[in-house]
Formats: sequence, C-alpha cells, structure tokens
Amino acid sequence: MDLSNLKPAEGATKDKQRLGRGVGSGRGGHQSTRGDKGQSSRSGSKNRPMWFEGGQMPLYRRLPKFGFTNNFRVEPSIVNVSRVARLVADGRIDASDPVTPDVLDDAGAIRDPEYVKILGDGEIDVALDVSAHAFSESAQKKIEEAGGSVTLLDA
Repeated sequence: MDLSNLKPAEGATKDKQRLGRGVGSGRGGHQSTRGDKGQSSRSGSKNRPMWFEGGQMPLYRRLPKFGFTNNFRVEPSIVNVSRVARLVADGRIDASDPVTPDVLDDAGAIRDPEYVKILGDGEIDVALDVSAHAFSESAQKKIEEAGGSVTLLDA
C-alpha cells in the first residue's frame, strides 16, 4: 500500500442526496426533505445568519448590558520584589544604581515602562533605591526593611 492508491474504508462514504428531483428521487418528491410549509420550505428562501430569530427580538438585544469600560485606563506593568532581587543576583541590575522603570525595561522585567507597579510577592534582602509609579504596602515595607528606599513617580 502507498499514498497513491488510498481509498476510504468500505461503507465509510455515502452518495450525496439529490434533493428536489421529483417523486422518483426516493425523497418524497413533494417536500424534498425540507419539511412541511413555512419560510424555509419555499424556493428562494434566504439563508439567515445563525442568530436570526425570524424577526423576534434577538437574544443579544433582549439581554441586559452590564458594566463600564474606561477607555483611558492604563494597565500597569507589574513586578514583584522577588523578581527585582533575582535580577540583582543575576547581575542584570546593578545594586548601587537606582531601580527605575527604564532599568527594569532594559533588564527585560517589564514590557512597558509607562506605568509600573511593584508588588510584594517574595523576599528581598538587597538594599535598593526603587522608583516606580505605584507600590503595594507589602512591597514598600519589604524594600524599606531590607534597607532600601521607595520613590513614587508621577503617573
């Protein structure tokens, strides 16, 4: 057996039904598998989108709308203190220099330095001068306990 003579297994395929070909087609001749009466049984019936409900008020208009989307919301780039400590340990951030959003961006810790928030997950044991747009309480506490300082930037 090779790829040039592959065929479906015996009985796996059927011939296509020929609809609307009269009484001798074996399909009744009159309804031709379209069912009795109604819009869809007529010739020239348009195929409606699957959400069309025959003129009834559609579901997406019957359901209530919820919420509010603020178009001016700025999604923060988030960094945990453990990530900052690991970057210092790996030598990607110099411990003597201040840690700013641009430094974190150059180190590959964030994607966008426009708005950076530092979170307090993990441990930090290096004294760092960290500047960011926002800090969680636990992050600020951990950085200051390690001997570092925290500077808030304007958003």
